[in-house]
Amino acid sequence: MNKSTAIEITNLVKQFSGEKALNDLSISVKQGELFGLIGPDGAGKTTLMRIICGLLLPASGKVTCFNRNILADSKPIKQMIGYMPQRFSLYPDLSVGENINFFADLFRVPKSEKKKRFERLMKFSRLSPFVNRRAADLSGGMKQKLALSCTLIHAPEILILDEPTTGVDPVSRQEFWQILLDLKKQGVTILVSTPYMDEAGLCDRVGFMFKGKLLAMDTPGKLPDLYPYHLLEVKCSDTIRMADYFKTLTIVKDAQIFGDRLHVVVTDTAPIRTELHSLKKNREIESSDEIKPGLEDVFVYMMEREHG
Repeated sequence: MNKSTAIEITNLVKQFSGEKALNDLSISVKQGELFGLIGPDGAGKTTLMRIICGLLLPASGKVTCFNRNILADSKPIKQMIGYMPQRFSLYPDLSVGENINFFADLFRVPKSEKKKRFERLMKFSRLSPFVNRRAADLSGGMKQKLALSCTLIHAPEILILDEPTTGVDPVSRQEFWQILLDLKKQGVTILVSTPYMDEAGLCDRVGFMFKGKLLAMDTPGKLPDLYPYHLLEVKCSDTIRMADYFKTLTIVKDAQIFGDRLHVVVTDTAPIRTELHSLKKNREIESSDEIKPGLEDVFVYMMEREHG
C-alpha cells in the first residue's frame, strides 16, 4: 500500500537581507518516513523547519502537511506538528514531571488523556526514575529526552527535530535515536536535521542541503552511487605528510585525513598502482584498499561541485 505524503515542499524561496536562505527548494516526505537533512551551518535547514511549523513566512512557494496549506490552515497544522528546535526551552527550576505537565497544559491536552500520555512518555523515554529531578540537574542526554517528551505530549503526527543530539554524548545519542526509530514504527513522520553521518545512515531517505538548495536526495544506500570517482583508503603513520604528497600527483583529485588513514580520490585506480606499490616497499604507507564512499565523501563531493 502506498503511503500518503505527510509534508510537500514545492519551489520554496526565503530571503534574508537579499540573500536566499532557501532557493527554489522542493522536498516530499512520506507518511511514517524518517527523513534526514544534512548540511553545514547556513544551508537553510533551520529556516525550512521554521517555515513548515508556521514560525516564518516564505517569500514564495508552497508547503502542505497532509494536503493542508500551512498558510491557510495554520491552526490545525500546528496541532499535528511537534517541533523541537536546537535550543528547546525547558524550565530549569521545574522537575521532569512538572515540565511535561506544563507543556501538556500549554497544548491543552484533555485531562482524560494527560495521565495516560504522561505515563507512556515516562516509560518510553526511561525518565521515570527522574520524574522529580529538576531539569537543571539532568545530563545533556536526559535533557534532550525530556525536551522530546515535552514535544510529544500532544501526540503530533509529524515530528520536526533540528539537530536534536548536537553536543550529546555517544551513548545518549544512540538511546535518543532508538526512541526515534520506535516512534517511526508507531507511524510518526519524522523530519530531522543532523551533523552526524552515522545518524543520517539510520534514516529512510536523506537530503543534502547547501546554500538553500537541495543537492541530492535518496536512500543512504543509494546516495554513494552518485560518487563518480574511486576512493582509496591508505593507512600510514604520517598522514599529514602523505596527504600533501598525494595532492602533488596529477592522478589524484584529493586526499583527506580520516583519523589514522587517508581517503585518496582518483579517477582511475590503474595509474596509481605502481605509485602505491613503491610507497609500500619504502614503508611510507602500510596498506591501501579501494573502499565504497560514505555519505560524508558524497556530500563533500556534491558541495565542491556546487562551488564550481
